[in-house]
Amino acid sequence: MNFLSTFVTFKNLHEVRRLCHWGPIIALSVIAICSTMAILDSIIWYWPLDTTGGSINFIMLINWTVLILYNYFNAMFVGPGYIPLGWKPENQQDTQYLQFCRGCQGYKAPRSHHCRKCNRCVMKMDHHCPWINNCCGHLNHAYFTSFLLLAPLGCSHAAVIFIMTMYTQLYERISFGWSTVRIDMSAVRQFQPLMPFSVPAFAATLFALGLALGTTIAVGMLFIIQMKVILRNKTSIESWIEEKAKDRIQHYQTGEEFIFPYDLGSRWLNFKQVFTWSGTPRGDGIVWPVHPKCHQHTLTIEQLKQKADKRVRSVQYRAVEDYNGACCPLSKGLQTFFRTPCTEEPRIPLCKGDTILATRGTKWWMYGDKVLSEEQLRAGDRVRGWFPRRCVEKCHYDTAASDTTSDKKVN
Repeated sequence: MNFLSTFVTFKNLHEVRRLCHWGPIIALSVIAICSTMAILDSIIWYWPLDTTGGSINFIMLINWTVLILYNYFNAMFVGPGYIPLGWKPENQQDTQYLQFCRGCQGYKAPRSHHCRKCNRCVMKMDHHCPWINNCCGHLNHAYFTSFLLLAPLGCSHAAVIFIMTMYTQLYERISFGWSTVRIDMSAVRQFQPLMPFSVPAFAATLFALGLALGTTIAVGMLFIIQMKVILRNKTSIESWIEEKAKDRIQHYQTGEEFIFPYDLGSRWLNFKQVFTWSGTPRGDGIVWPVHPKCHQHTLTIEQLKQKADKRVRSVQYRAVEDYNGACCPLSKGLQTFFRTPCTEEPRIPLCKGDTILATRGTKWWMYGDKVLSEEQLRAGDRVRGWFPRRCVEKCHYDTAASDTTSDKKVN
């Protein structure tokens, strides 16, 4: 009992709860279906105890499953690493280059971002992944990317097994008539060792084949995207920051030269910043090696410039219709219903008379911050997200710049 009480701590139970989410449930279900059907079909198609090839095929199949699950659970439970609550830089003067996070009551370290889902500032945050119900960041980036590589490889192997099983089992059962093609599913090959290939087995194999091919394509594309940013020592968020930096410089014609500070100039050196033999990435998640022409706060200074530019460009709107914050509100029109943003970013409820500072949008939706009262601001509240464009109208006067001065250097 003492052993169990020391092993099953509150923290462990909290982490296990990450499995109770639609992302891990779907991901693990796909892995379970493809792996189980591939093992059963490999027994039907290529009996592992008869030939060396069958044994190698079966062992490889088991290895794919083990490696996929190992990296998947490590990406989920190791986590990205979080900036300590209330963190401050050692040099007090460096705070002028950093953003302050109200949620964590501390400063954001270089390359860190606050995740609304995790409610923490994440080290070297790439994105919040619903499939692992956790952020992808400094500590688990290698595990997550390895999972993205192994899953398509394992599913490709499984897809070959599914195709060969259906081909070998149906080859001798198809009879061609003058105008029809018939498949005799009742015939069982005499050398079949354990189980028949019946109609339910055929349907299950066909379903698993669809899952395997879909996973190979979708996850394989995600792996390519991840490797592109890793080989330049970036994250997905930092790629977006770099694009906005170039747009800002071009828009204002400042003549600045923006150099991404964390690209070490070599793909191999950038690769080794994430992937190591020990599995633990280099660095402490706060101090990073940088380009010779840059320093630790080059990117954070650029982020502050973009925040200021965002406040200048924001447009003030007033709510003219109530909105309950539904993801797909049918009452706001079919176009608003079907054109809802495909993102996990929140929606904000509106009441008539509310003021919103919009920063971006589409034809049918807008994204912005709701203007709050002084009491709410002092309490550290912030309400931002998407809302239907038809629920607001543009104010004839724009006081966005003056109303948001208090939001400087705030998450």
